[in-house]
Amino acid sequence: MTTWINFKELRAKLDFEKILKHYGVEVKRKGNQHHGYCPLPNHNGKKNSPSFSANLEKGIFQCFGCGAKGNALEFAAMMEKADPKDGTALREVALRLQKRFCPEIENTPKPKAEQGAPPKAEVIEERPMVVNAPLDFELKGLDAKHPYLLNRRFTQETIDHFGLGFCSRGMLKDRVAIPLHDHDGKLIGYAGRVVDDTAIAEDNPRYRFPGERERDGKVFEFRKTLFLYNGFRFKTPLDDLIVVEGFASMWWLFQNGLPHTVATMGADCSERQAELIVSLVKPMGRVWMMPDGNEAGERCAMAVMRQVSPHRFVRWAKLTDSKQPTDLSAAQLKTSFTM
Repeated sequence: MTTWINFKELRAKLDFEKILKHYGVEVKRKGNQHHGYCPLPNHNGKKNSPSFSANLEKGIFQCFGCGAKGNALEFAAMMEKADPKDGTALREVALRLQKRFCPEIENTPKPKAEQGAPPKAEVIEERPMVVNAPLDFELKGLDAKHPYLLNRRFTQETIDHFGLGFCSRGMLKDRVAIPLHDHDGKLIGYAGRVVDDTAIAEDNPRYRFPGERERDGKVFEFRKTLFLYNGFRFKTPLDDLIVVEGFASMWWLFQNGLPHTVATMGADCSERQAELIVSLVKPMGRVWMMPDGNEAGERCAMAVMRQVSPHRFVRWAKLTDSKQPTDLSAAQLKTSFTM
């Protein structure tokens, strides 16, 4: 009698990090994410581009170069040059993985009621994932004259340029809505910044980014690590590019005559963001960093230098005493970016 595999239980117990290492992938963990070169034998994109992304907690992956995506079991099938859509081939891979990584799962004879069911039945439950999909709407009725923005000395020109405004309803209620565009300029979501810092808590972070959602049988996920804030505006490589951490620093430099600036939207720089930084600067150009003057800012600077300096000249305009770019005047900023 055919051995029955509980695909759902197997997928839940498989450790994707161990699966990756089993197939020779050097895992570069950042939180629950791994980014690196695509290891798939049938990869037909750029070989030297870190286009492969895996969520180690959810056990799913996607390559933005060749378009392959799926779960840990389907990844293993592709690595063994088997077709994940072929139920028989997938079942053989599943048996090997279960024996090696999950021997505690007990194999039982296949129930009679399921004798005629296709081996792929369980796997079909896995819904397609779409990352950073363009929105089919824009937020309306945002208050572009809210005191929070004006009190932080941002001009109406700056506010309008970045499409900022206070949101009074929905998921971004009582936050400043910040439109987010991918590298191609498509609107892919909104971030929300609280206007009352005393209200910041574990369940009410300073910034709120789009969450995972389901629609039409698909799972939509947002990943800020795959683009640079304001990066879409530069269509040709620059002589000089400034990299900052946060949104407000980006707005402040723009307002003070330094428009060639991008933000990593956090104290880290992913491999994809580093790749984009390099692409935005001419081979003989310069990358200037001005993260916040604290421990997180130092981590951001080191992440940029480690990944970008082998390809472009990098200079760190270092701030101290917990200062931020928004603490500097226009004259101080311009002095920071001269050699």
